[in-house]
Amino acid sequence: MNIASPPSASVAEHPERAIILAPQGRDARIAAGILHEVGIGSDIAHSLDELLQAMRRGAEIAVVTEEAIRTADLKPLSDWIHGQPPWADFPFILLTERGGGIERNPTAGRLMLTLGNVTFLERPFHPTTLVSVVRTAMRGRHRQYEARDRLEALHESELHARNAEAELRRFNETLEARVAERTSELGAANRQLMGQIEEREKVEATLRQMQRLEAVGQLTSGVAHDFNNLLTVVLGNVGFLERELPAAGVDGKCMRRLSFMRTAAERGAKLTAQLLAFSRRQRLEPKPLDLNESLDGMRDLLQSTLGGSVQVNTMLRPGLWPALVDPTQIELVVLNLAINARDAMEVGGRLTIETANVRIAVQERPEHPAPGEYVTIRVADTGSGMTPEVRVKVFEPFFTTKDVGKGSGLGLSQVLGFAKQSGGGVRIDTRVGEGTSVIVYLPRAQHAGVGPTVATAGAQQNSYARGSIILLVDDDNAVREVTASMLCDLGYVVREVGSGGAALDHLERHEDIDLAVLDFAMPGMNGGDLARQIQAKWPSIPILFVTGFADITALGEVGEDRIIKKPFVDDELAVKVRAALADNRRVAGNVVRLRR
Repeated sequence: MNIASPPSASVAEHPERAIILAPQGRDARIAAGILHEVGIGSDIAHSLDELLQAMRRGAEIAVVTEEAIRTADLKPLSDWIHGQPPWADFPFILLTERGGGIERNPTAGRLMLTLGNVTFLERPFHPTTLVSVVRTAMRGRHRQYEARDRLEALHESELHARNAEAELRRFNETLEARVAERTSELGAANRQLMGQIEEREKVEATLRQMQRLEAVGQLTSGVAHDFNNLLTVVLGNVGFLERELPAAGVDGKCMRRLSFMRTAAERGAKLTAQLLAFSRRQRLEPKPLDLNESLDGMRDLLQSTLGGSVQVNTMLRPGLWPALVDPTQIELVVLNLAINARDAMEVGGRLTIETANVRIAVQERPEHPAPGEYVTIRVADTGSGMTPEVRVKVFEPFFTTKDVGKGSGLGLSQVLGFAKQSGGGVRIDTRVGEGTSVIVYLPRAQHAGVGPTVATAGAQQNSYARGSIILLVDDDNAVREVTASMLCDLGYVVREVGSGGAALDHLERHEDIDLAVLDFAMPGMNGGDLARQIQAKWPSIPILFVTGFADITALGEVGEDRIIKKPFVDDELAVKVRAALADNRRVAGNVVRLRR
């Protein structure tokens, strides 16, 4: 028995059509209406014979109620199902009563054996559930069409090959060379086809991995922003208590508890920095850097961190190109990789750190660098290596093979995020029982040397005046209260508002503002939009941005001295506020132009 199907064509040309058999009540009309709303056509069959005829004419899926076929003669339908071509497995969705699963309903088990490719859906169900199940079944049906098309193409190729072979046999022995040549051409064409299929599958896998990493990156950056706001409140209030409690005569036990709270909050801040590194949302300050010099300066730090049981060898290539990289972050990356290597080795292991100049022609994997010139740091160990299962997941955030409490699972994902954000990539070579080699690719700097550094506020400590009036704009009440308290303790007069519109209104009514401190991530008018309006109307007012998630594009042209990261570390808030007030000597020097 033959099964009808749409003609050979791309899947996008196949009309999506379902056959619905639900003779009792309004089930058929309701199901058809639900499918119609999402663009899926349907035909309603009033009997099993009509269902079978409609399926023979061509359809993607059948939606059937259990009561419609519970006592019916299913032999014609069973014969049709068993007569399907090898590529076909027609999907059914069987609507059962609640509790109608195969574990409680023997009939359901019989129907499963009869129908084959069947999905049970208990009623009542949510329309979204029906649409999801139908879509899933239709995708499977389309895959069957693709398999059929490929089989037909292969069959045609085989027929062509057999015809060619028969024709060649008719030639006399003097044409054996031509026969061999033609056979070789056919083999090459087949190999080329197989290579194209493999390449397509590799590209699809790469795209899925890149989309997955990007989605996780967006999620983690949002979490890091909210977490930094919370940590700002915690660390700010801990700082107030640490200053006030000793004056109130509080004993050392309470102070130790405060110290524990500060340590935990600072660990949280480090974790959010790792999240931002993975999601490539951290703010980097790349400079031309001699990696040989940097690694040589880290030798003592690495040895003391890894312990005396690990032998550290360095192979620093002469004539190494300068790398365009953030100096602070690259040291953290090397230290991170070294600690991972130490944990993978038994006592007496050997760690090798090597630099090199490389040129990449082809990007083989998503985490690898794009074609170009790079400076590499290779960190290799003699540890246990990675299994293929671990290698596939190694860059996923929070994935770790260490015991609970021994690691966050953000180490390699942070390294990948930093390398990609810097314009490079990461490569891992590993063998179980032999060790692992992690190669970090960093872009080659075209010109050596380090750009001018921003003058610190330390040299200008005497250039600011206590009593300066600061406009503080932050939509988070708790963060705004902590920030305002810190500024008041520093001797400034603080005026607080909770939105960009309120800030503009305040500036219209008051002309005595010496400095504007703006939270960057605010609903409605964000800090960047507010800064542009302030610059247009009041260009003499200097601006500082406070952010837990620095948008790299929007703040790309703002100097590091005008950005304060949450949570506040040490005296960064005081230093940068003091510097901004001290620099307020010329109107033109206070304007920080932001990219739209």
